[in-house]
Amino acid sequence: MSRAEIRDGVVAQLIAIAPEVEEGDLSDGELLRDQVDLDSMDWLNFLVALHKRFDVEIPESEYASLRTIDDLTSYIDTHR
Repeated sequence: MSRAEIRDGVVAQLIAIAPEVEEGDLSDGELLRDQVDLDSMDWLNFLVALHKRFDVEIPESEYASLRTIDDLTSYIDTHR
């Protein structure tokens, strides 16, 4: 799976959790919490969805470092 495919999967899962989000409005390097109104439960559901989609464990200790689409894409690419 290419990095671009991982990125597309991350965005698809984000849109599934927050359907009001338009892909064209997202910036890969900008903080997701500044771009998308996700509460803590939405954020957890998003990370669980990424785990299921990519079969990658995301320990709670990593949550704070996964702040952008780029961060998530890199993490998944490295740990899959």
